[in-house]
Amino acid sequence: MIKLSVLDLCPVVEGGTPGDAFRNSRDLARHAERLGYHRYWLAEHHGMPGVASAATSIVISHVAAGTSTIKVGAGGIMLPNHAPLVIAEQFGTLASLYPGRIELGLGRAPGTDQMTARALRRTLESDPNEFPRDVMELIGYFRDAQPNQYVRAIPGEGTHVPVWILGSSTFGAQLAAALGLPYAFASHFAPAQMMQAIEIYRTRFKPSEFLDKSYLMLGYNVFAAPTDAEARLLASSMQQAFVNLRTGRPSQLQPPVEHYEDTLGPSERHLIQQTLERSAIGSPETVKRDLEAFIARTGADELMIASQIFDHEARKRSYAIAAEVAGMVPAPMPV
Repeated sequence: MIKLSVLDLCPVVEGGTPGDAFRNSRDLARHAERLGYHRYWLAEHHGMPGVASAATSIVISHVAAGTSTIKVGAGGIMLPNHAPLVIAEQFGTLASLYPGRIELGLGRAPGTDQMTARALRRTLESDPNEFPRDVMELIGYFRDAQPNQYVRAIPGEGTHVPVWILGSSTFGAQLAAALGLPYAFASHFAPAQMMQAIEIYRTRFKPSEFLDKSYLMLGYNVFAAPTDAEARLLASSMQQAFVNLRTGRPSQLQPPVEHYEDTLGPSERHLIQQTLERSAIGSPETVKRDLEAFIARTGADELMIASQIFDHEARKRSYAIAAEVAGMVPAPMPV
């Protein structure tokens, strides 16, 4: 099996608070570190009642301060919402606080609705060429300072923070391949163009100062429990979140509901089947089978596991089952 990592949206559950979500994220990161997960990423979203990771760099610092070895990063920062210099300073600060552990995944979506995006950016005017230019500008701030360089990221310069390109379409695959950067595809919620994006990235990849060969990470949902029936129940919270979001009713993460799909109409069931197609939902045996099949089909170098589960202890157990079936070796406990 390959490396597994964690994608965390800092879920705010019904009846909970963002403070609860942050404490749970740090606890989950410690759990993942002990289990042998490779990296722990947090995602930038705005205006969503069930997602607390809007100020992503601050939450990354909170998680990194509570762990010691696992890589911690953004999956991702939505770069059009920010000036590259601001992100360079933020992640340069993180890299200075937690040397060798900070990573930066970059996306070009707003991570929110258009009205909230306008409040973030003040303008939605954009040029499709801006994102690649902004990526290169940002990478430049992480390099060693050059003679006569006027604009500098301090902290930031000389930290060489690893940068990833994220995507849910073929655009990111093309950019990551052209720049020779690692690529993470959001197949955990937007699987439609996954195979096409993989083909583009693998075949067009150009070796660079960052990588000698392509490196592909795919998002994948895991809802693992002792039985298939319990796992399906746990997954219903995520299913409710997608239906609520796509029908204009974003909510906190709801408690699981027995036979939730049976309550839905054809269009809502189709939505769930489309968006959550890349998922392993079941007992350890079921999860192992589905993980192996997905890896064999895609040739991924790494999977980033998303598990939006209402109960925190059940969520931790799900990650533990995934680690066990993947043959991961738990890290030794600190003395």
